[in-house]
Amino acid sequence: MDKRIINTSKAPAPIGPYNQATISNNLLFISGQIAINPTTNELVTADISVETHQVMRNLFEILDEAGINFNHVVKTTIFLKDMSLFSQVNEIYGSYFSAHYPARETIAVKGLPKDVNVEISMIATL
Repeated sequence: MDKRIINTSKAPAPIGPYNQATISNNLLFISGQIAINPTTNELVTADISVETHQVMRNLFEILDEAGINFNHVVKTTIFLKDMSLFSQVNEIYGSYFSAHYPARETIAVKGLPKDVNVEISMIATL
């Protein structure tokens, strides 16, 4: 099996037994990202807008390390602690993509790591 690990210091280090991303068969699988500032290793949760932008910046850095960008993303999953945050997260998330949006689902969950409000994972093509 062809598998390559992607890790960058420009995104938060994993907080468990996983990698930021793996490449297999020309697909990049990005682990769920939360709003940790990779420079300070602190959570950025002042409000949902700031939190979502940090998550998207973390995802951007992982995509960039793999040599691609948001245009290569084919599937995302958004996990929300509270579905009332959907419209704000959706607006910010959408601003990172062009007209060719990836497939996506948004799921409300009881809790997320470090008690954050949003976590997003992605699958992209190389």
